Amino acid sequence: MHMNSPLSRWTRRALLSALTCLPLAGIAQSAPPTKILVGFPPGGSADVLARLMAEAMSPALGTVLVENKPGAAGRLAINAVKAAKPDGHTLLLVPSGPMVMFPHVYKKLEFDPAKDFTPVSLIARFQFGIAAGPASSAKNMAEMVALAKTRPDAATYGTAGQGTAPHFLGVMLEQTTGVPFLHVPFQGGAPANTALVGGHVGYKIDVVSETAELHRAGKVRVIAVTGPERDPQVPEVPTLKEQGVDMAITAWFGLYGPAGLPADVAAKIEKAAAAAVRQPGLRDKLVKLGYQPVGSTGAELAAAQRVDLASWRKPIQSTGISLE
Repeated sequence: MHMNSPLSRWTRRALLSALTCLPLAGIAQSAPPTKILVGFPPGGSADVLARLMAEAMSPALGTVLVENKPGAAGRLAINAVKAAKPDGHTLLLVPSGPMVMFPHVYKKLEFDPAKDFTPVSLIARFQFGIAAGPASSAKNMAEMVALAKTRPDAATYGTAGQGTAPHFLGVMLEQTTGVPFLHVPFQGGAPANTALVGGHVGYKIDVVSETAELHRAGKVRVIAVTGPERDPQVPEVPTLKEQGVDMAITAWFGLYGPAGLPADVAAKIEKAAAAAVRQPGLRDKLVKLGYQPVGSTGAELAAAQRVDLASWRKPIQSTGISLE
């Protein structure tokens, strides 16, 4: 076919048009995904919540992935987000403990919760559970205390890390009951579960969802929950107050970006997070996992952080615990 034919000219125009579009397509495909960093191993409560949120937020934000950076009681992930570029592509899903307790715990904390991050949304509130494993015969708090008095060597409790909220719940439990317990920190809830089921620790204090399934399977026994009301995951388990222990503790998960996140970018992520939590399907999943769905504004998360930072100061200082 001769190159000057009408069909050839059309073919050349179509080819040039297609080639002109290729760079644009390449740019669209190369847009980086949004990463939600979690400071604990896969399979734990933080990881599960992050993956549910990532899936629900993807329609609004594009590809959203979860990256686990376990270690140092969540501080590895926190510091990674602190150092990230404030472009909205690196986020942090974190329980409230590091943001409201660590400043009172660590002598030299690598980050400032109030200055190094942009609050985006308080995703959900939750409570903790105290679970007994095969190494303990306790079926309630009275039996746990009685056993600890007779067998101090077996009064060990595992948590997801030193300086975390469950760690201090154990310390406060000691103060309230007058019985010493030995803290055994792990790098996350899943490793602590393995130790609990294996009889390496007598008890575990963690988010209720971490041990609820093991409780239902009869591998461990959740003997108390720490909130003001019973938890829907284990409705048969009484609260601490119902068992005569004068404590009521709850916490929350917050979504943050690095400091300096542009207002329009923060607003877009905040809107996506709030919309995700409002989805009936996701709300039902969160409730079944023992969470009280919130999906707040960034300003509301900042306010909750300030209130809890102040409220934890005295209880933590009263323990005398200070970490490097």
